[in-house]
Amino acid sequence: MTTATLSEFDRGIALTPHAEEPGRYEAELGDGWQIGGGINGGLLMAVAGHALSLAGDGHRDPFSISGYYLSASRPGPATVRTETVRRGRTLTTGTASLSQDGEERLRVLATYGDLDALDGEVATSAQPPLMPPPEQCIGVEHAPPQFIEQAALLERFDLRLDPATVGWALGTPSKSGRIQGWFRLADGRQPDPLLLLMVADALPPVTFDLGMPGWAPTVELTVHLRARPVPGWLRVSHATRNLAGGYFEEDCEVWDEAGRLVAQSRQLARAPRPQ
Repeated sequence: MTTATLSEFDRGIALTPHAEEPGRYEAELGDGWQIGGGINGGLLMAVAGHALSLAGDGHRDPFSISGYYLSASRPGPATVRTETVRRGRTLTTGTASLSQDGEERLRVLATYGDLDALDGEVATSAQPPLMPPPEQCIGVEHAPPQFIEQAALLERFDLRLDPATVGWALGTPSKSGRIQGWFRLADGRQPDPLLLLMVADALPPVTFDLGMPGWAPTVELTVHLRARPVPGWLRVSHATRNLAGGYFEEDCEVWDEAGRLVAQSRQLARAPRPQ
């Protein structure tokens, strides 16, 4: 498959192995993945996660991946260097470092395996978020123009937000600290584990629902993948319970069309500066 025939997401995370340095990959971060002042943190996580999947010696699915965002990434060339810390029978643990212009942007530690080899038993009290079907939710085309201008990546998404959690777009945030909706890629590319890494950071920050518009840069993001998603829509819910000292946590759940909880994440982010 040529680069020209790949989906926008696959082009966004595409890597070229370095000819002389094993574990090193070259990437090109596109300007279509910007949010606020830099490249979306979920897309960066997917780029680093892709590199680790290539270096995983058959263990291609991230089970747990944590990334620390050290500086803002911009559109342009980037380099990812990976290192295997431990390789076992069912799991491989490795690190990845994404840099631009000699400056490290993201440092990742992850454990990889095979989601298809997991025991199929599920015992959970978690329930998918209740919201109207996608056709009754609010599409990106209804977002405030100034928000679209600061979030080029939304043009790559088919995102339908629950009407109960979009009061912030009308100047009436609920102050409950929750945003949720339906997600799929605009070009029809179906979800897989690498896409889930981006989806965990794809919705507007929950601080919007607290009446705090503006960019909320991620400090640290951890994603746990629990199953391989089936094709179709993803239900995504973001919530926070604590904003203090200018920082907040954001918890995310991602459910597939089979009603399976396929990913969970938590991040620490900086609250938007007062405008």
